[in-house]
Amino acid sequence: MDLKAITPPIKRELDTFRAYFKNSMRSRVGLVDIVARYVVKQKGKRIRPILVLLSASVSGGINGRTYRAATLVEILHTATLIHDDVVDDADTRRGLASVNAIWKNKVSVLMGDYLLARGLLLSLDHDDFQFLKITSTAVKRMSEGEILQIEKSRHLNIDEKTYFKIISDKTASLLSTCCEIGAASATENEEMRVRMREFGEKVGIAFQIRDDLLDYTGQRSITGKPTGLDMSEKKLTLPLIHSLHNAPRGEARRMITLIKNGLRKKDGAAVVEFAQRYGGIDYAIEQARGYGRLAREHLESLPDSPGKRALLEFVEFVVTRTK
Repeated sequence: MDLKAITPPIKRELDTFRAYFKNSMRSRVGLVDIVARYVVKQKGKRIRPILVLLSASVSGGINGRTYRAATLVEILHTATLIHDDVVDDADTRRGLASVNAIWKNKVSVLMGDYLLARGLLLSLDHDDFQFLKITSTAVKRMSEGEILQIEKSRHLNIDEKTYFKIISDKTASLLSTCCEIGAASATENEEMRVRMREFGEKVGIAFQIRDDLLDYTGQRSITGKPTGLDMSEKKLTLPLIHSLHNAPRGEARRMITLIKNGLRKKDGAAVVEFAQRYGGIDYAIEQARGYGRLAREHLESLPDSPGKRALLEFVEFVVTRTK
């Protein structure tokens, strides 16, 4: 299954969004406009606007506010990616050279700032104050989650509770925002907003667990990133955290020492084998499925519709994806 399977109910609306998003990125400043057009060319999966549109469709219907909401979250997401590439010193993004690889860090940081401001003004110009409140909470959580992960990675002392706090803030917060803001664009029903926010939170956690699993089970040709990338950056994720807890103390200490000293290419296989032997991979798979089930429960009482079926298919995509 891939994302194309869930877009038919909103195919026309997704085309409208793309045009709206492209137009919203324009600037009268030459270099800003050049960089913005380059960023638009870096086509991602568009998971976030898809969730906004589908959430609106099951909450009352897609309208003009929905396109602004989808554009706001995609601009916000794009800004964070540009800043992330600077922090990570990344050379590529979505198969193309990253903004910082072409225009260097100064332009990249300022471009990210420009996009954040552009998103704010998009909402302010239309008095979408509710959207700003929802997205501001997400930005706060994303920043806190990233900093917490950096802090814990330095000491390699991430336990399971901390891991879930990190991925909830770093990843689930934005998917939760997409679903809540989509609902908010279509209805004033507070219960519906909460339902969709919780759906996004649970599916977001499942999404990140599955993403972390790809570091142990994926291949470069499938995932676009080398197996063991997170481990080489000393980011402990659920398969390893669980395995370290289950393993004999001596083996756990040796694995921590191996990671602290910096993993070489040949060490990746040893870490994966360790996670398999002590149940970390199977445990993470089951946790992803569990959060998928929780996400589905938030949709159970909704009437049947193409949008609802697409959201359920999205959950299935999340917990089974291989890239």
